[in-house]
Amino acid sequence: MKTIKKAVIPAAGFGTRFLPITKTIPKEMLPLVDKPNLLYTIEEAVKAGVEDIVLIQGRGKYSIEDFFDVSYELEDQLLKKNKIELLDRIKYLKDYCNIISVRQKEALGLGHAVYSAHHVVGKDPFALLLPDEIMYTAPSTPSVTEQLVLHYNEHSVSTVATMKVEANEVSKYGIIDIDVLDSHRFKVKDVVEKPEPENSPSQYALPGRYVFASEIFDYLKNTKPGKNGEIQLTDGMVQLAQKEGLEAITFKGQRYDTGNKLGYIQANIDYALRHPEIKEDVKAYILKIAKELS
Repeated sequence: MKTIKKAVIPAAGFGTRFLPITKTIPKEMLPLVDKPNLLYTIEEAVKAGVEDIVLIQGRGKYSIEDFFDVSYELEDQLLKKNKIELLDRIKYLKDYCNIISVRQKEALGLGHAVYSAHHVVGKDPFALLLPDEIMYTAPSTPSVTEQLVLHYNEHSVSTVATMKVEANEVSKYGIIDIDVLDSHRFKVKDVVEKPEPENSPSQYALPGRYVFASEIFDYLKNTKPGKNGEIQLTDGMVQLAQKEGLEAITFKGQRYDTGNKLGYIQANIDYALRHPEIKEDVKAYILKIAKELS
């Protein structure tokens, strides 16, 4: 069985919920403390053994590629000023993993974005990570992607991460119809995109982490546009579940939806409270503000 060495990260969206800043700065490059959103997602994949990162990009996102390239002038200045620690923080990026950029020429939905990677991924299984979803795990805990990879290696079946949400929140997510295999493992029978609560098959949502066999590309290739003229990933997943098999597992970790303003702020606060340089000052500031507001 082939191991997971490739990951696909769709990064072609406009980031309209964060305008005007995303007019010139890709939403994937918005910072969580001192690192861009996207880097946390890539680090999660690399921790799972991924070597090749396939970024699906649209027009005007050159800063993403530049971030992982060499910066001769900056590196030279840091070296001359003997700022070796800062130099090490940026030099590792260019050798951290292989970054492969693929242009999505038309914004035709997530399914179309994923299919855009098929000629790079080929017949290999791969991880799919949505960069708006940031997954924190403790240093001693496997990353969420690694948890999926371990399950895929053990059971030889495409596997997605799932989490239980409140009944009134199912319309925000892709929701899976399941058969329970054990307390944290499910067989996926169907996937419904953003159902109304009264029509939802369960309360188990898809928070943007997947490991797929390459057969998913065959189903996406033949998937017709649905709502808003977009090719939905969930439609391809339904066919994969019915013909090849698809499982879901709950995961250990903290999930942040940084695709909306509140989730982005919450992630920044939590990551600041974990940051070794500033965590104590941030904690003191939060306690001060809390006291003033009480």
